[in-house]
Amino acid sequence: MSDTQRAAIVTGAAGGIGRALVKGMLGAGIRVAAVDRTRDGLDVVTAAAREQGREANLLTIEADLSRETAIADIVGQARGRFGAVDILVNNAGIGQATLRPGNWQQPLRFWDITADQWRQFVAVHTTAPLLLAQAVVPEMTGRKWGRIVNVTTSLGTMIRSGSPTYGPSKAALEAFSAIMSKDLDGTGVTVNVLVPGGVTNTPMVPQEAGFDRQDMIQPEVMAPPLVWLVSDAAGGVSARRFLAVHWDPALPPAQAADKAGAPVAWTSIATMPIEPPRRG
Repeated sequence: MSDTQRAAIVTGAAGGIGRALVKGMLGAGIRVAAVDRTRDGLDVVTAAAREQGREANLLTIEADLSRETAIADIVGQARGRFGAVDILVNNAGIGQATLRPGNWQQPLRFWDITADQWRQFVAVHTTAPLLLAQAVVPEMTGRKWGRIVNVTTSLGTMIRSGSPTYGPSKAALEAFSAIMSKDLDGTGVTVNVLVPGGVTNTPMVPQEAGFDRQDMIQPEVMAPPLVWLVSDAAGGVSARRFLAVHWDPALPPAQAADKAGAPVAWTSIATMPIEPPRRG
């Protein structure tokens, strides 16, 4: 099976990073089911695909990932259009600014958030990736080929003050990625993490944050490492975390991956042996 025959699900496809990921994959000849909760945003994705001449390879799906019932519909529509799902990119995210636009200046404290707010962030950042992976992994392992790429966040953001819902829920996805890669070892299905590597110019960072948008990491840096990670060439690469800002497109992809990659999750413990409990 060639890369051009493959199909992917990309969540959070209408955001800044999501649009860059979809554009990069369509440009590589990969068919994409682009998932987002905003129809207006998906229309922008469609218009961009039309400009690429790739609209025929795009399916847009309006869905709310905080609702578990959306998972079966997403996967069902993707299979109905493309026949199979070979690639899953869990990119969807909710920013802290949805809870407080001025969060950079007046950070939320953990006692400020409600249980419903906590559940919404966990549902989108952690539960939806789990359920989507459960839905598509059986067909991937059956074909002995599959790619899962989880977009988490910088390790510092996971424990940053002012990030009491975003940080922990993305940290859970990071840890889950490490476990997924272990469970899928030897199946032909790889699991990796891809992050921008710093504050990125997307709507998730509001204007109130005060950053110079030109000095921020631009979403487009995410596309080259993703396209390589979901290719045949990256078949032996799993349990790795890549910082897109360190990916050098001028290098051969394998060398760029060495430069930009590290073990997934927290390197100080990721390779630590787990000893069985001692008796007596």
